[in-house]
Amino acid sequence: MQKKLNWSILLGAAFLMASSAIGPGFLTQTAVFTQQLGASFAFVILLSVLLDAIAQLNVWRIIAVADKPAQDIANQVMPGLGYFISFLVFLGGMAFNIGNIAGAGLGLNVLFGISVWQGAIISAVLAIGIFIYKEAGKAMDAFAKTMGMLKILLALYIAWISKPPLAEAALRAVNPTQFSFTAVLTIVGGTVGGYIMFAGAHRLLDARQTGKENLPAISKGALSAIGLASLMRLLLFIAALGVVSAGNKLDPANPAASVFRLASGMAGYKLFGVVMFSAGISSVVGSAYTSVSFIKTFHPRILKFNRQVIIGFISVSCIIFLIVGKPVKTLLTVGAINGFILPLSLGVMLIAAYRSKIVAGYKQPLWLTVLGVIVVAAMTWMSAGAILQMLSGGK
Repeated sequence: MQKKLNWSILLGAAFLMASSAIGPGFLTQTAVFTQQLGASFAFVILLSVLLDAIAQLNVWRIIAVADKPAQDIANQVMPGLGYFISFLVFLGGMAFNIGNIAGAGLGLNVLFGISVWQGAIISAVLAIGIFIYKEAGKAMDAFAKTMGMLKILLALYIAWISKPPLAEAALRAVNPTQFSFTAVLTIVGGTVGGYIMFAGAHRLLDARQTGKENLPAISKGALSAIGLASLMRLLLFIAALGVVSAGNKLDPANPAASVFRLASGMAGYKLFGVVMFSAGISSVVGSAYTSVSFIKTFHPRILKFNRQVIIGFISVSCIIFLIVGKPVKTLLTVGAINGFILPLSLGVMLIAAYRSKIVAGYKQPLWLTVLGVIVVAAMTWMSAGAILQMLSGGK
């Protein structure tokens, strides 16, 4: 008999997913696309929220009733498929983590004037400290909640002070004048693509908070996770729109920092440092935890030394950053790649929902399956559209 769902763990899982999404790439993507699309970016955000919610609901529910991680479910759907998806997710998580560590280092550079590489090392050590702690799960939940609330409150302040044209944003949310396949693909990929979609679900699995009887609460947790990430996206968009609408040009070298600086001067720039650091380090924790969760069931030694493997994952990400340098240009690209992974991984979960050997007596709601198939089709179509746009040099 499953124990009653722990709401603190559920909330921690929601914040872990949201914090994993709200990384340095998230900040950069939002600023870049706001400058490109203006108020019409509101439509992209609204569309992405719908796609995100459907994907997240399906994945959290199916993992909860199957009571096993995504890679094991995929291997049951088709032998070897779980290994393939894990390979994509693990590599994508590593690439993102290099950017996350760079972002956290940049945040400390802005705050204290230390070099970005020194900030990256300090950030990596702090993230590793969470997993060294005996109660790593509880520490990770508390850390995700704290960093998540901090980012939202600071973004709210900058959004308020930038005086954005809210009426125009509301109009363009339903009547856009511009659209970009790449923007939708990147935003959805940066919110629920790759490892991010599975972060909260795998956390609930590790905490043994699963089971068909807990599905109503798990569904609320999935929607809460999307709500938190979407709220941050909306606040950053509004802040950036206020700055851009005033006729300001964002610095292409660091568009997200430009939003904060132009909205509130040097004080805003320091606030950006806090947001960038908290976004970077919370995403380091989420990325490392979830990426490793995709390989830990493949060998007993990985499972036994799970904590050490996570620490190694963070350490390698930091070392690669120190050798290669700041991978700013990869942040948008990796978001798009995660968007390509999404239709494959979600499609596998939808197939699993109808395999009784995987989900036992669970009956998947037809409406959820239909919406899930629409998301898979839409993301596949937009992936093709984004490739064509990139080949033609369009945005």
